[in-house]
Amino acid sequence: MYVLSGQESSGRARPATDGPRRVGAAYARMRMSLEPLDAGVYVWLPDGAPGRGSPNAGAVVDPDGVTLVDTLMVPDQYEPFAAAVEALGLPVRRAVLTGSGVEQAGGTGRFKLAAVYGSRQASVHLDQPPNVDSWRALFPAQAEAFDDVVTRPVSHVVASDVQLTPSVAVLVTGGQMAENLVAVVPGAQILFAGAMCSFGATPLCWQGDPAAWADQLDRLVELAPIIVPGHGPIGGEEEVRALQGYLRACAAAGGDPDRVAPGPWDDWTDRDHDAVNVERAALVAAGDVDEVPPSMLRLAGEA
Repeated sequence: MYVLSGQESSGRARPATDGPRRVGAAYARMRMSLEPLDAGVYVWLPDGAPGRGSPNAGAVVDPDGVTLVDTLMVPDQYEPFAAAVEALGLPVRRAVLTGSGVEQAGGTGRFKLAAVYGSRQASVHLDQPPNVDSWRALFPAQAEAFDDVVTRPVSHVVASDVQLTPSVAVLVTGGQMAENLVAVVPGAQILFAGAMCSFGATPLCWQGDPAAWADQLDRLVELAPIIVPGHGPIGGEEEVRALQGYLRACAAAGGDPDRVAPGPWDDWTDRDHDAVNVERAALVAAGDVDEVPPSMLRLAGEA
């Protein structure tokens, strides 16, 4: 295993000569295809409403090959994604995992020759046997598909911000878990936030810190004006601020999901995540950082 540590990237997007592409209704119409966002920068967005079980992914082309950002979850997702990426005609050299969940890492086994980059925490998680029964409970619509999912371990641990390729910088952050990664393409002014952002879908924070996550978003929103979340449509600062407001509302709820203040999240999907996020915020505030929220155990079929 390799450990990457470097400060070669400032993490700030440099202006593109032609300016960033506008984020608008065109992105909302993407349906299960690899769509270009800029020269050599692609996004994969699933069909249907955003939410648990419908992750996004990205691909960035460099002269030596393709860097993926997350690898999707089950064969129905990662096989067409892989076919579209392979049609670009370059080898997949790298897969950057923004988190360690099956929605980010489920497709790593499909890209057998790619180096897998993840945080130290993701490396620990992916070295352990998967809890397939919990996957089936969390994603019942894809329950049978998990028989074919084999994740790969992290081959390269990213310990600090690093310029991974000429096009892609990988930054260390956290909140959704203790340690997350994001990938920024400064020349295109695009941030692949992955597990660190959900737009139009309630996030799930059972092993992180909602308050710390909200604080980290102040940094991420400065990285690029175009933000590809792990769930939901492409957005920007407005969507990040809505997510930040929700996470702070969870932290302020004092362990009671009924006390989550109203906001833009009232119309989001997956509001059953409220209980998990509120309980986790209360556990972290009490110093019980190793405890799993009881509502998460029920959601995962373990209670």
